[in-house]
Amino acid sequence: MAQTVGVPKELAEDEKRVALTPETAGRIQKLGYKLQIEKGAGEDANFSDDAYRDAGVDVVDNVWDSADIVMKVRQPTEDEAGKLGEGKTLISFVWPAQNEDLVKTLSDRKPHAVLAMDQVPRISRAQKLDALSSMANIAGYRAVVEAANNFGRFFTGQVTAAGKVPPGKVLVIGAGVAGLAAIGAARSMGAIVRSFDIRPEVAEQIESMGAEFLFLDFEDSGDDGPDTGYAKPSSPEFREKQLALFREQAPDLDIVITTALIPGRPAPKLWLEDMVKAMKPGSVVVDLAAEQGGNCDLTVPGERTVTDNDVTIIGYTDMASRMAAQSSQLYGTNLRHMLDDLTPEKDGVPNVNMEDVVIRGCTVVKEGEITFPPPAVSTSATPKAAAPKKKEETPEEKAAKEEAALKKSNTTTTALLLGGGALILLLGTIAPPSFMQHFIVFVLACFVGYHVIWNVAHSLHTPLMAITNAVSSIIIVGALLQIGSPSIGVMILAALSVLMASVNIFGGFLVTRRMLAMFQKS
Repeated sequence: MAQTVGVPKELAEDEKRVALTPETAGRIQKLGYKLQIEKGAGEDANFSDDAYRDAGVDVVDNVWDSADIVMKVRQPTEDEAGKLGEGKTLISFVWPAQNEDLVKTLSDRKPHAVLAMDQVPRISRAQKLDALSSMANIAGYRAVVEAANNFGRFFTGQVTAAGKVPPGKVLVIGAGVAGLAAIGAARSMGAIVRSFDIRPEVAEQIESMGAEFLFLDFEDSGDDGPDTGYAKPSSPEFREKQLALFREQAPDLDIVITTALIPGRPAPKLWLEDMVKAMKPGSVVVDLAAEQGGNCDLTVPGERTVTDNDVTIIGYTDMASRMAAQSSQLYGTNLRHMLDDLTPEKDGVPNVNMEDVVIRGCTVVKEGEITFPPPAVSTSATPKAAAPKKKEETPEEKAAKEEAALKKSNTTTTALLLGGGALILLLGTIAPPSFMQHFIVFVLACFVGYHVIWNVAHSLHTPLMAITNAVSSIIIVGALLQIGSPSIGVMILAALSVLMASVNIFGGFLVTRRMLAMFQKS
């Protein structure tokens, strides 16, 4: 018999997201499920109860008693966990590593299964379920919006009648999903963006988005192995080098966005108090790791603060919720894909297949038994680290290299001239006079033809024009030298050659000019 999926209203303060949207409702119903949602659950995300009714969803007062499967955004409170009935299924964020007591409470309720959306394995097949990436993408974008709202100038540089406006300079620390989203948003607004990550292999991704990668020449792998896809804590030596780099950058920056977070661990402190003091008045720090303590020393989780030197520090913990409609749509799509994997028969009955590596990784409780942590998941090999950037040459080294290249070129040219001259002299002692006359004509034709082509404007040098004009010029020069021949036949052929080659050259120039005129403003 088809089961009922219920979505309760989120109870967490400032939480505006909802786990079901009218659009995803239709797709879930095609899997055979019935749908319920609590009254007002989607109002903060601009989804009215009538919109859900139009999508075929029953709007009820309480879903915990009537629903077989409960889908949420935030981890359940202790009170909500106590409402989970025996044999039922819960799908939401759980954070089992940080909430052992909650997991124990859930297991005591003897549910059919508890699936944590924050435990989706970081493998290609599971990307459609990766709610962490979906929310991080929104948080990174929103971080730039919040920074722009608190920054007193343009992001992009401008030259106006009222004066010149310099572009804003942004540093994004951490190039995960949130960091890359922040880079893209800041670059699209015209800012000069720099980024740092302890994983050198992300340098190409950063540079492909138009940002500068701050390379730290230090041997220290920042990857936590193939099982997680997250960065690992760095060594003390690497950390000191890293902080020195940040101190060097701080006085030149307008906006800093920190995204460094390792699941299950407190956020690493990367933007210290002395760096904040070194920033210019009016600068902004947006700390996306505020919920886990923050990457900045002065971050107050959930609040916006201003330091004595007029630096604004934003520690909001609800970045994704501040774009509730978009967040709900993406998260709802992740849940829809989860139900799709759980319901291969599309009969409205979930099958928590513990042999499926994705389902197994998400399952925290199964039939009342705690199944967290899951076994390690092997993924594709980690990309090779980007090669260190080449050291730039000094002006003296460049001058020395150019001088050596010039000497080599002159030596080669002299050797060719001497060799060519010796060959011509040797040929002159053997060949008949008539051969030498024609040979000189050929050399002159090549020489003049070369200069005819070389002096043409570069804009007219299409590959076809270059070749045809070179050949035609050689023909004209050769024909002009033969046009005074005493033989009537030779004279006629030479005149025809000059005529046809001239038509080819001037016609080619005319066609090229008309083609160029098509791309010019009138």
